[in-house]
Amino acid sequence: MEIKNFILNSDYIELCSLLKSIGVISTGGEAKAAITQGLVKVNDKVETRKRHKIKAGQRVQFESLEIVTISKI
Repeated sequence: MEIKNFILNSDYIELCSLLKSIGVISTGGEAKAAITQGLVKVNDKVETRKRHKIKAGQRVQFESLEIVTISKI
């Protein structure tokens, strides 16, 4: 599994925005569909809320990628 770090510029980022920002999904519609279908995990649990707030220290898994969020501060 590939691991990427994502630096947060604020307190949180919405899950669908994170997937778009990291470049793993090209559109917001694709991100929302993947989340709704249960293809995305947050801290090893399936997450189906598209606007779930991802904060520093949380891990998001999609396909063979794990995204680790890090606080800028």
